[in-house]
Amino acid sequence: MSMTQGRLEVRGAAKQFRVGGVPLPVLDSVDLSVSPGEFLTIVGTSGCGKSTLLRLIAGLDADYGGEITYDGARVAGPDLDRGLVFQEPRLFPWLTVAQNIALGLLNARLSEAAKKRSVVGHIELVGLAGFEDAYPHQLSGGMAQRAAIARGLVNRPGLLLLDEPFARLQNELQRIWARERITMMLVTHDVEEAVYLGDRVVVMAPRPGRIAATFDVGLPYPRDRADPVLLGVRNAVMAALEATTEPQDGQPIGSVLPQRVRSSGLLGGMPVPISA
Repeated sequence: MSMTQGRLEVRGAAKQFRVGGVPLPVLDSVDLSVSPGEFLTIVGTSGCGKSTLLRLIAGLDADYGGEITYDGARVAGPDLDRGLVFQEPRLFPWLTVAQNIALGLLNARLSEAAKKRSVVGHIELVGLAGFEDAYPHQLSGGMAQRAAIARGLVNRPGLLLLDEPFARLQNELQRIWARERITMMLVTHDVEEAVYLGDRVVVMAPRPGRIAATFDVGLPYPRDRADPVLLGVRNAVMAALEATTEPQDGQPIGSVLPQRVRSSGLLGGMPVPISA
């Protein structure tokens, strides 16, 4: 993939559902820019709309307000250049690992030989060599998630969206991203995971979902989990996340960030958002 491809722009994105005939705002005025090759992570409490945002970017729901563009074109439906890995592996139980991964190439304009080479290469990429003919029930949970990631990558999309798809696979995902250098967006509840993996960390506030703060991690890969800078970013993200659940003086939850997070510069060794 060219490093000029994979640019995502979200401008004023809004989404609402109707519950019992009453409109329920889920996202409101979400603005976000993701550069080609960037690894962006998003954290937020349950119900903050982070998974809904991924579905809009993936094109699974075209009924939204605002503007979402990928490489300059409005997102209006699914596209092979935007892959999505769900929270659950969602492998077909009657297909082998290789056959499940090959589904990602179903509509690809490749010869059968090229498809087979790509499947083999991605099985090796996610560390499942030797399990090509295994069925999902023969895999551990982590192995099944690796297979799902390979299926999302096999078509070589410019943007891979990850909706909390794995447990304790951070090192593997970082290795895959470093090799493939595609644009990645991961949503998670795990702050440590988000800070360890992301170039930037976005904190979302709930009801309705919106961006509360964005943090630049600013560390090269590979990273040391004990790095004081990384720990400082984690603490700052935690403070911002906690602020999204604490109403103050009658204001809606998520509307107020503590002054230590809003300030510019460093306060007590704690990094602060690059936007809020």
